[in-house]
Amino acid sequence: MTVYARTLWDRALRAAKAAEKNLQIDPDTAASRAYYAAFYAASAHFALQDRTFDKHTALEAAVHRDLVHSGLWPQELGAAYSRLMQLRARGDYGGAQHVSVKDAEQAVRFATEVLRAVAQAHPGEFASLPE
Repeated sequence: MTVYARTLWDRALRAAKAAEKNLQIDPDTAASRAYYAAFYAASAHFALQDRTFDKHTALEAAVHRDLVHSGLWPQELGAAYSRLMQLRARGDYGGAQHVSVKDAEQAVRFATEVLRAVAQAHPGEFASLPE
Protein backbone atom coordinates (compact mmCIF):
# COMPACT_ATOMS: atom_id res chain seq x y z
CA MET A 1 0.00 0.00 0.00
CA THR A 2 1.19 3.50 -0.71
CA VAL A 3 1.85 5.97 2.07
CA TYR A 4 -0.69 8.25 0.40
CA ALA A 5 -3.46 5.63 0.51
CA ARG A 6 -2.69 4.91 4.18
CA THR A 7 -2.77 8.62 4.99
CA LEU A 8 -6.15 8.97 3.30
CA TRP A 9 -7.51 5.98 5.22
CA ASP A 10 -6.27 7.41 8.51
CA ARG A 11 -7.98 10.70 7.65
CA ALA A 12 -11.19 8.79 6.88
CA LEU A 13 -11.12 7.13 10.30
CA ARG A 14 -10.46 10.40 12.12
CA ALA A 15 -13.21 12.19 10.20
CA ALA A 16 -15.67 9.40 11.03
CA LYS A 17 -14.87 9.73 14.74
CA ALA A 18 -15.25 13.50 14.58
CA ALA A 19 -18.60 13.15 12.83
CA GLU A 20 -19.88 10.85 15.56
CA LYS A 21 -18.69 13.16 18.33
CA ASN A 22 -20.38 16.20 16.76
CA LEU A 23 -23.83 14.67 16.17
CA GLN A 24 -25.61 16.40 19.04
CA ILE A 25 -23.24 19.36 19.38
CA ASP A 26 -23.17 20.57 15.78
CA PRO A 27 -25.05 18.58 13.14
CA ASP A 28 -23.60 20.76 10.35
CA THR A 29 -20.07 19.77 11.37
CA ALA A 30 -21.12 16.14 11.84
CA ALA A 31 -22.48 15.98 8.29
CA SER A 32 -19.38 17.66 6.89
CA ARG A 33 -17.03 15.30 8.73
CA ALA A 34 -19.15 12.31 7.67
CA TYR A 35 -18.82 13.36 4.04
CA TYR A 36 -15.06 13.77 4.42
CA ALA A 37 -14.81 10.33 6.00
CA ALA A 38 -16.44 8.88 2.87
CA PHE A 39 -14.41 11.16 0.59
CA TYR A 40 -11.10 10.09 2.14
CA ALA A 41 -12.11 6.42 2.13
CA ALA A 42 -13.10 6.49 -1.54
CA SER A 43 -9.94 8.43 -2.32
CA ALA A 44 -7.87 5.79 -0.52
CA HIS A 45 -9.54 3.09 -2.61
CA PHE A 46 -8.60 4.84 -5.83
CA ALA A 47 -5.13 5.75 -4.55
CA LEU A 48 -4.36 2.04 -4.44
CA GLN A 49 -4.87 2.16 -8.21
CA ASP A 50 -2.67 5.27 -8.49
CA ARG A 51 -5.74 7.37 -9.27
CA THR A 52 -6.32 10.77 -7.71
CA PHE A 53 -8.95 13.43 -8.31
CA ASP A 54 -8.68 17.21 -8.19
CA LYS A 55 -12.39 17.84 -7.66
CA HIS A 56 -15.02 16.40 -5.36
CA THR A 57 -17.36 15.99 -8.33
CA ALA A 58 -14.71 14.01 -10.22
CA LEU A 59 -14.42 11.58 -7.32
CA GLU A 60 -18.21 11.29 -7.12
CA ALA A 61 -18.31 10.51 -10.85
CA ALA A 62 -15.65 7.82 -10.38
CA VAL A 63 -17.59 6.31 -7.48
CA HIS A 64 -20.65 5.95 -9.70
CA ARG A 65 -18.83 4.94 -12.88
CA ASP A 66 -16.19 2.62 -11.45
CA LEU A 67 -17.77 1.27 -8.28
CA VAL A 68 -21.55 1.39 -8.69
CA HIS A 69 -21.97 0.81 -12.42
CA SER A 70 -19.32 -1.92 -12.37
CA GLY A 71 -21.24 -3.73 -9.63
CA LEU A 72 -18.60 -3.38 -6.90
CA TRP A 73 -20.95 -1.19 -4.85
CA PRO A 74 -24.74 -1.39 -4.73
CA GLN A 75 -26.69 1.53 -6.17
CA GLU A 76 -27.83 2.46 -2.67
CA LEU A 77 -24.24 3.07 -1.61
CA GLY A 78 -23.64 5.33 -4.60
CA ALA A 79 -26.81 7.24 -3.70
CA ALA A 80 -25.59 7.47 -0.10
CA TYR A 81 -22.29 8.95 -1.28
CA SER A 82 -24.14 11.58 -3.31
CA ARG A 83 -26.42 12.34 -0.35
CA LEU A 84 -23.34 12.90 1.80
CA MET A 85 -22.15 15.48 -0.72
CA GLN A 86 -25.49 17.28 -0.52
CA LEU A 87 -25.50 17.32 3.28
CA ARG A 88 -21.92 18.54 3.39
CA ALA A 89 -22.82 21.42 1.07
CA ARG A 90 -25.76 22.37 3.30
CA GLY A 91 -23.67 22.09 6.45
CA ASP A 92 -20.72 24.06 5.10
CA TYR A 93 -22.42 26.57 2.80
CA GLY A 94 -26.14 26.47 3.61
CA GLY A 95 -26.37 29.90 5.19
CA ALA A 96 -29.67 29.90 7.06
CA GLN A 97 -30.29 26.24 6.18
CA HIS A 98 -28.76 23.74 8.55
CA VAL A 99 -28.41 19.98 8.74
CA SER A 100 -30.88 18.43 11.16
CA VAL A 101 -29.75 15.97 13.81
CA LYS A 102 -31.70 13.27 11.94
CA ASP A 103 -29.89 14.05 8.68
CA ALA A 104 -26.54 14.17 10.48
CA GLU A 105 -27.23 10.73 11.96
CA GLN A 106 -28.03 9.48 8.47
CA ALA A 107 -24.76 10.99 7.22
CA VAL A 108 -22.76 9.17 9.89
CA ARG A 109 -24.46 5.88 8.96
CA PHE A 110 -23.76 6.45 5.27
CA ALA A 111 -20.12 7.30 5.91
CA THR A 112 -19.72 4.14 7.97
CA GLU A 113 -21.20 2.11 5.10
CA VAL A 114 -18.70 3.64 2.67
CA LEU A 115 -15.79 2.90 5.00
CA ARG A 116 -16.98 -0.68 5.41
CA ALA A 117 -17.24 -1.14 1.63
CA VAL A 118 -13.71 0.15 1.10
CA ALA A 119 -12.34 -1.97 3.97
CA GLN A 120 -14.09 -5.07 2.62
CA ALA A 121 -12.64 -4.44 -0.85
CA HIS A 122 -9.13 -4.11 0.62
CA PRO A 123 -9.02 -6.13 3.86
CA GLY A 124 -5.23 -6.35 3.94
CA GLU A 125 -4.78 -2.62 3.61
CA PHE A 126 -7.73 -1.14 5.48
CA ALA A 127 -8.56 -3.44 8.37
CA SER A 128 -9.58 -0.99 11.09
CA LEU A 129 -13.06 0.50 11.06
CA PRO A 130 -14.80 3.12 13.15
CA GLU A 131 -16.68 1.69 16.12
